[in-house]
Amino acid sequence: MLLVEDDPADVALIQEALAAHALVAELHHVPDGVEAMAFLRRQGQYASAPRPELILLDLNMPRMNGREVLTAVKTDPWLQAIPLVVFTTSAVDADVVASYTAHANAYIAKPIDLDDFERVVGLIHRFYGATATLPPRPRTA
Repeated sequence: MLLVEDDPADVALIQEALAAHALVAELHHVPDGVEAMAFLRRQGQYASAPRPELILLDLNMPRMNGREVLTAVKTDPWLQAIPLVVFTTSAVDADVVASYTAHANAYIAKPIDLDDFERVVGLIHRFYGATATLPPRPRTA
């Protein structure tokens, strides 16, 4: 799983939620969209990065925001099949519509309640990690 999140507190909450549910996930974290695209394209320090089976993406980040990352991922033939879940504080209708229009696989507003936050992270992981059939990894990049 690739977590694209600039808030260290949310990163810690997601890590704790995965651990609390005893969910096995290889979690990679980058703090912004520029780093996310370098990770996904295996550039620079990310030359040996694994292809994630899921991208968990915040919308509001510095340098390159989540909207730009979403568009870049879903228009790149090598990346577009990776499931991408927008996981953000915004519940604004325009953000929801724009994300689905750009082909996000799901849009989830981050719960404010810590128990709900943990539960939702567990549900996302269980759905994409155990329930959904994910596309096979491409053989070449």
